[in-house]
Amino acid sequence: MSEDMTLSTAQNKQENGTGAPMGMLAELTYRCPLQCPYCSNPLDINRADTELTTAEWQTVMRQAGECGVLQLHLSGGEPCVRPDLEEILQSAVEAGLYTNLITSGVTLTRERLEGLVKIGLDHVQLSIQDVDPNTAKLISNYKGGAEKKREVARWVKELGLPLTLNVVIHRHNIENTSEIIDYAVDIGAGRIELAHVQYYAWALKNRAALIPSREQFYQSVKVSNEAKERLKGILVFDVVAHDQYAIRPKACMGGWGRSLLTVSPSGKVMPCQECETIPGLEVDNVRDTPLEDIWFKGQAFQMFRGTSWMKEPCKSCDRREIDWGGCRCQALAVTGDAAATDPACHLSPYHDEFAATAEHEAAEEPPPFVYRRLG
Repeated sequence: MSEDMTLSTAQNKQENGTGAPMGMLAELTYRCPLQCPYCSNPLDINRADTELTTAEWQTVMRQAGECGVLQLHLSGGEPCVRPDLEEILQSAVEAGLYTNLITSGVTLTRERLEGLVKIGLDHVQLSIQDVDPNTAKLISNYKGGAEKKREVARWVKELGLPLTLNVVIHRHNIENTSEIIDYAVDIGAGRIELAHVQYYAWALKNRAALIPSREQFYQSVKVSNEAKERLKGILVFDVVAHDQYAIRPKACMGGWGRSLLTVSPSGKVMPCQECETIPGLEVDNVRDTPLEDIWFKGQAFQMFRGTSWMKEPCKSCDRREIDWGGCRCQALAVTGDAAATDPACHLSPYHDEFAATAEHEAAEEPPPFVYRRLG
């Protein structure tokens, strides 16, 4: 890192009262062989000809290192469909970033994984849809995925990399929570992320098909908590709770513009993946503006950073610097006001209606999936 860049970063921190971003989610592409109905990618998915080039992604990686990013999450879509993944990874390693590949695994070969490890890949986060192959096929609309994922998990461990198992939980697999946890132990994962569906993008379109009952959610949490105790020292748990059955909101992305940023396939830099739904939000692009300037000075990152934007009851709440107001996109979708209290909070006047909608949909027969498809 040059002396000028070091001084620039330090000056930005001092002027803005904001630290460097800890992590960057690099969505290399929206292309993916799976068609999961809860995908967080936009409904209007950009095609490959809008994606950042190899050289542009390499510049992003260098700028991320200079900006102070520590952890890089290579994601998508499916990042492995990019033939230049190795070149992008190499630039990230040279920038000093800890690299995590978030993948479905279905397009990986052992030879390619070995090559990524040689370049310096630090971690693999493997997603599965369910432990039941038939349900996994139904969810992903992809044949043979369950078998391939187990094989990829074996390769990861044989090559000496730490492994995280990522599972999105919903009404079609929630009854298998215990078996999913056992699966994680069986494949040698050191960490499991049990992420109850967050209803944005494709998941919102498929909410009635995905939403579990309150009782199913509570039972799943009970199973997870019991497993945490039983598997201490063996498996680390990261559970993303279900908003509709919560009484307090989560800190979205650890708090708006506090520690994480997302770069889209076309170079848009965002505090969260869904923020473009917010009226008046100006999203900068790394093709036009350096990453550091976007993080410290970009209007999108300033809009809900900190607490000064908050209205009551958030403004005087003693949890305002714990949950940072919760999710702005969810507040907008439910209340029409991005600065309103997240309806996941029991203090929101929309909270009861928010939960009742979920309970009503969960009690009905689930409709067919609307599969995530490009275009």
